[in-house]
Amino acid sequence: MGLLGEPPVLGGGSSLVGGVGSVTAVHQVAGAVWESRLSVLSLFHTVCALETGKNRRLKQAKEEAQAEIEQYRLQREKEFKAKEAAALGSHGSCTTEVEKETQEKMSVIQQNFQKNREVVLSQLLSLVCDIKPEIHVNYRING
Repeated sequence: MGLLGEPPVLGGGSSLVGGVGSVTAVHQVAGAVWESRLSVLSLFHTVCALETGKNRRLKQAKEEAQAEIEQYRLQREKEFKAKEAAALGSHGSCTTEVEKETQEKMSVIQQNFQKNREVVLSQLLSLVCDIKPEIHVNYRING
């Protein structure tokens, strides 16, 4: 019997025990088997087609989900960058304020230095150059 060919044809019925009636019954059984094989094959093809469609739909759904996830990730990253810029922007203004105050204080110190420089130098030179010999209070004279 062929798998996909014509249904099998059995030989004459004279060798069978029951004669022509049994041959006809055998032919009917063989035909029924053949038809059942064809219906199983048809069902197999239908199942394969359904699975292929299902796989295609699953693949498409996966691709759509990945695109949606990527879009969501980009949106969240954009929000994070905006919040980070806002936080660092305020931090940057604090740094700018501190630098400005430092420069103002440095300029005041420089002005005071220039104003008091001559007075301090003259006092220092007078103390160094004017020598007054004296005996220290802690010095003990042997006696």
